[in-house]
Amino acid sequence: MLQNNVVLKASHLKKYYGRGESLVKALDDVSLSVSRGMFAAVVGTSGSGKSTLLNMLGGLDVPTEGTVCVENNEIEKMSEENLTVFRRKRIGFIFQNYNLIPYLTAYENIVLPIRLDGKSEDRKFMQEVIEFLELETKMQKYPSHLSGGQQQRVAIARALVSKPAIILADEPTGNLDSRTSDAVVKLLKMTSETFAQTIVMITHNPDIAARADVQIRIEDGKVAGQGRDED
Repeated sequence: MLQNNVVLKASHLKKYYGRGESLVKALDDVSLSVSRGMFAAVVGTSGSGKSTLLNMLGGLDVPTEGTVCVENNEIEKMSEENLTVFRRKRIGFIFQNYNLIPYLTAYENIVLPIRLDGKSEDRKFMQEVIEFLELETKMQKYPSHLSGGQQQRVAIARALVSKPAIILADEPTGNLDSRTSDAVVKLLKMTSETFAQTIVMITHNPDIAARADVQIRIEDGKVAGQGRDED
C-alpha cells in the first residue's frame, strides 16, 4: 500500500532485453517514490534508462520484474483495457513532440481525453488553466498556426484538465529554444505549486532539472542519486 501522501511508487523495477552475452539491462532494480504535489526531475545521459523508466511509470511498457503503484493501483496487474482507461483518467502525458491532433483546434485537443470518457470538462477549472497558461486567444487555432511554445502549453493544458494523479513529461523542452524552454519549465513548476499537481519530468539538461523540487539521477539503468532542492 502507498503512504497517504505518496502518489507514485516504483519497487525493484527491471527491464531486460535479450539474454546471455546479448543481455541489456535497460532498468536494473530501480525503486523510487513521488509525493503528492512534488515536481521531480529524472536526469541522465542518453541511454541511461530514464525514458524506459518513464514508460514503466506510465504503463506504456511492462517491466520484466517489479511493480508500479499509482494511487494504490498496481498498474502492471491491470488488463490492457482497464489500463488504457486508467491512463486516460489518472496519468497525464506531455511529450517533446506535443502529440497534438493537427485537424483539431487547441480547445478540441485539450478536451479530447475527457470527451473520450464520455464526460464533460470542469469548465471553471479549464478556464483557470487556460488563463494560467495564457492560451485564451488560441483556443480556436489549429496546431499548425501555433508556435512550438504555444503547442507545448496546449499539451500541458490537455494533461491538466482531466485532473490526473500524476503528469509524466518526457523531455518537454526538447524541441524548444532556450527562452521558450525556460518559460515551459517555469509553467510546469508553477503548475505543481498552483494546482498541487504531481509531475515527473525526464530531462538530460541539468539546468532545467535544477528547477525541480527533487532530482533523481539514473545511470546504467540504476538510481545513482536522489536530491531535494533546498531553496
